[in-house]
Amino acid sequence: MNALSLSLQFAAFDGVAMHRAALPRHKVTRWIRHALETDAEITVRIVGADEGQALNRDYRQRDYATNVLTFDYTREPIVTADLVLCAPVIEKEARDNGKTLQAHYAHMLVHGTLHAQGWDHETGEQDAEEMEARETAILAALGFDNPYAG
Repeated sequence: MNALSLSLQFAAFDGVAMHRAALPRHKVTRWIRHALETDAEITVRIVGADEGQALNRDYRQRDYATNVLTFDYTREPIVTADLVLCAPVIEKEARDNGKTLQAHYAHMLVHGTLHAQGWDHETGEQDAEEMEARETAILAALGFDNPYAG
């Protein structure tokens, strides 16, 4: 298992207690570690809709809140990255897809961690299929169902 230095942060937003309960530090650490191919220093920040939208607008020029944003700074000799997860978006997607909040957070943390290591699903169909397969395998090893099935 790769070494992980994790900072887990929660912004102030309505309903933060439910999200904090779904994200115990030991589980977040386990989910991210399973997606790592090297040692890492990762900050995970759970935010509300306003902060999520502002970051997506300012850094990706997309004026809406998205589920996860990955800010990757280095990949060698260790991965350093910030993963920003927008709680209201994660909650809505989980509900819409019939998943538990925790299962969807696990998926988005694995997804963001893969992005931090250079995986990209927006560069072509083959890359997307490879990333989905990797996510599915990692999540299965963690005891979660295929997030793309259904």
